[in-house]
Amino acid sequence: MSLLELIERADERALAAGAVACLDRCLPLLAEPDGPEPLRPLWASSEHGRDWTARLTAVRTAMEHEPVADGPAAVVRAMLGAAPSDFDRAPLRDWADACSLVALELHERFDAPDGDPAQDRSHLLKAARAGEAVALGPLAAGELQRQIQIQEILAESGGTAGSGAGMRKALDLSTEGRRVLRAVMSRRARVRG
Repeated sequence: MSLLELIERADERALAAGAVACLDRCLPLLAEPDGPEPLRPLWASSEHGRDWTARLTAVRTAMEHEPVADGPAAVVRAMLGAAPSDFDRAPLRDWADACSLVALELHERFDAPDGDPAQDRSHLLKAARAGEAVALGPLAAGELQRQIQIQEILAESGGTAGSGAGMRKALDLSTEGRRVLRAVMSRRARVRG
């Protein structure tokens, strides 16, 4: 199944966790690397939707102190700002879909040699999300694969006693992706410095 099909079929839990995971992997663009994990309350709420609105408000408040100096950081902040307050399938699906594309676009930027692609490749990212075979850079391809894996894991564990284990696997995959992006950003900063 393509990523778009997985998102379309996902329940509230998988949609919320998928969107939070996209945010989580993009966090190096916004948050300090050694700080606390600010999205942890949303991960916890994604499981059952419990306290979603209150935790979302708390996370937004906590993230307000993070500096937003450039385009990518502003995009990550906007993704968090676009999160729906209601834990309902339709708004969560729209948010998960938007976060998916934005996360891919941000990773694609780092596949370009100067960090800012000379040409708009969003049509390729949209095609890749629809399951078409297109040539993506290694970071964007890895991000697409993580998004698919997370949706598959959550679909398999939905509504079962193992749903907590599925959420843990999704979190682990997302943490790995965050480390990859942070390493790329660090390497690029050293080269420029």
